[in-house]
Amino acid sequence: MAPTAALPVFVLNGPNLNLLGQREPEKYGSTSLEEVRRMCEGVAEGLGLAVDFRQSNHEGTLVDWIQEARTAASGIILNPAGYTTTSVAILDALLAAERPVVEVHVTNIHQREEFRQHSYVSKAARAVIAGAGVQGYDLALQHMARLVAGAR
Repeated sequence: MAPTAALPVFVLNGPNLNLLGQREPEKYGSTSLEEVRRMCEGVAEGLGLAVDFRQSNHEGTLVDWIQEARTAASGIILNPAGYTTTSVAILDALLAAERPVVEVHVTNIHQREEFRQHSYVSKAARAVIAGAGVQGYDLALQHMARLVAGAR
């Protein structure tokens, strides 16, 4: 299934990201998820894309949204948060979605605890952006614009 830029890019966020800007600001920064959403909408507009920005603390909901993306999105930007290291279900859904995937992490997971350094999602992702703070979403959208346009 070839992606089409006429469809929005799904920007999906996993557990605890609803607390972005409040939880451990020394690690994750002081920008709220609502501010990230607004930033993503502005960046996407400048790139000629639309975004559908969502967050859930529930693995099954994320899987449902990824499955929805198969027909309703041109690509998926995913910050899997705590499901990065645990969710084969999310990996399987991403592989079945047949859409380009860009994985985003606010922190550099490779500098964190050893258990956080493995990502199931990376096996489905065309790119991984980690450690750029919330600007990682901006970078992910720029890369996704190239992916949905057919560039590598």
